[in-house]
Amino acid sequence: MPNQNIKKTIIDLETSALEAWHNGDPSPYLDLYSKDFTYFDPAHERRLDGWDKIKELYEGMRGKVKMDRFEMINPVVQQADGMAVLTFNLQSYSGETVWKENCTEVYRLEEHDEWKIIHSHWSLTKPPMD
Repeated sequence: MPNQNIKKTIIDLETSALEAWHNGDPSPYLDLYSKDFTYFDPAHERRLDGWDKIKELYEGMRGKVKMDRFEMINPVVQQADGMAVLTFNLQSYSGETVWKENCTEVYRLEEHDEWKIIHSHWSLTKPPMD
């Protein structure tokens, strides 16, 4: 698969999952996550390990996330040997409120030429300083 196609594929997968997520549906992300998935999120003190843990977290949030729109800012895909790393800034809008986050997604090419996310790392763009 040519380099540009991989970049487009990865960004399209992420965009589709974000669109659903911003409408309360975590299923496209759950479908993208590998069974050995790991997850860092600013709302959790420790890393979550495994698909079952993220499914439990996301099912508790199903239907509760609703954003008016989002922007994926400056997405970059770096890839080599069946792996791809997507980094971007995300701005999500709900009325006058804007959430700004940094995201790193590590994708792995698995069976049947399917890209799966093996690690996801989210952080606040401007975290509060204690």
